[in-house]
Amino acid sequence: MRLSRDDEKSGESMSIDNQRIILRKYIAEHGGTIIDEYIDDGWSGTNFDRPEIKRMLSDAQSGKIDTIVVKDLSRFGRNYIQVGQYIDYIFPAYGIRFIAIGDNVDTADRSSAAMDMMPIMNVFNEWHAANTSKKIRAVLEAKQRSGKYTSWNYPYGYKAGSDDNRTAIIDEEAAEVVRRIFDLRLQGNSVRIIARILTSANIPNPATYFTRADGKKSDRRCSPLWVPKTVMWILSNPTYIGDVIQHKTTSVSYKNHKVVKVPESERIIKENAHEAIISRDVWDRVQALNRCVARGRVDKRNRIHPLSGLLVCPDCGKKFKISSYKNKGTEYCFVCRTYADLGKSFCTSHRISESELESIILQDIRSMLSTAEIDDQRARDRFLRDMEKREAESKYSDEKQLRTLKSRILELDKLIEHAFEANVLNGMPENVCVNLCKRYQNEKESVERSIFEIEQRLLKLNDGDKTVEEYIEKLKRYAKCETLTREMCLELISFILLGEKTENGRGMSIYYKFKQNGYQ
Repeated sequence: MRLSRDDEKSGESMSIDNQRIILRKYIAEHGGTIIDEYIDDGWSGTNFDRPEIKRMLSDAQSGKIDTIVVKDLSRFGRNYIQVGQYIDYIFPAYGIRFIAIGDNVDTADRSSAAMDMMPIMNVFNEWHAANTSKKIRAVLEAKQRSGKYTSWNYPYGYKAGSDDNRTAIIDEEAAEVVRRIFDLRLQGNSVRIIARILTSANIPNPATYFTRADGKKSDRRCSPLWVPKTVMWILSNPTYIGDVIQHKTTSVSYKNHKVVKVPESERIIKENAHEAIISRDVWDRVQALNRCVARGRVDKRNRIHPLSGLLVCPDCGKKFKISSYKNKGTEYCFVCRTYADLGKSFCTSHRISESELESIILQDIRSMLSTAEIDDQRARDRFLRDMEKREAESKYSDEKQLRTLKSRILELDKLIEHAFEANVLNGMPENVCVNLCKRYQNEKESVERSIFEIEQRLLKLNDGDKTVEEYIEKLKRYAKCETLTREMCLELISFILLGEKTENGRGMSIYYKFKQNGYQ
């Protein structure tokens, strides 16, 4: 006996209880002893890796059973190749008789018309599975494009809403932790440091939080500790700016249920689908930090230096590491990592004291960002170029989605037209026609709203004057800073090339993000 979720929609006639009644009645009428029942409840007929199928084959191999009875061929399976292999090869090898009551199939009489028709019936059963899978995928995609949340779980910081679209609503307790994670990242902390901070504060990680909220024990053995992977997942999840990205994974086919990733260009994106936890400005700044060359490492003082990861050796290309001077107490310096790891045969030390380097950088930043010297137009041009680049990255996805939605509008118009024709010419019941047309029209209106939103987004002129001015004002505030901060260095500096000290001095090139040519 087998019942899939799709079969449940067919009503009581397909239920396990109904199948049991039919099978027991048949056996009572035709004789035989029932050894066992094999029930795959909730399994697709295309899947032959079902637990009860395996158990049944084990019993057949051991000689425990000699006859298998099913309601019809589709209850045994909907993969015509595998069904044929079992009935024509595997079962005969074990001396097993196979009976499908509804299809009049009985392998004891292989000359019957039903046995001749069996391959065709198996093909039809598989076609039914393929057609059902196609319809389910189409309905799921339509729901996703209309903005309905189709996943069973919600990201940390959100919970399910009570509306028809299951719109995500903010879970304030978890949302505060999400905001804290983004703030810590903007301060220049690495994901590893953020994980340590959260764990030290006894804040439950997402798995522990969800388990506690449900009041159930998790089936998995989840560690309560935060790990860098979890922090990075939160920092790179656009759900927190109000966007919903769905159709990120799919199965290979209706017969092969292996899950594969969908290319980013084909994913379904719904912007501003729910209330955001993080502003888009904070999001953009954090993503820029995630792409930054400076990851930052904790030194012996258990802190990340403001310039950690930004210093690069121009001779070997490696980054600098911070270490303490020998016999100089708590004084620290930066040295080339190649020199520190492999010795002077591979590179020179390029050593510079922490205090000297910070003084040079801070003085140069003040000079670059002084109100009198800063080039507002260059900073404005660079900011707008970065904004245009971000918009261009999302333009391709919008245009692709727009083409798909317009194609769906044409399909819905044809479906509505066919429903009316079937009602007038073929006598389709009036209530069926009305329900179909209402469903198609509701979907059409939803798709039209999505098309309007995308077209408005594509036509919208970029008005970033206010944001640009805020950016320039921030640069000028940094000019008044008395000490270097990690946040300041990551926002202003791309990287620094630090040469070896010679009799003529030391070469240093600071590549600033706000300069038109990228460096000074």
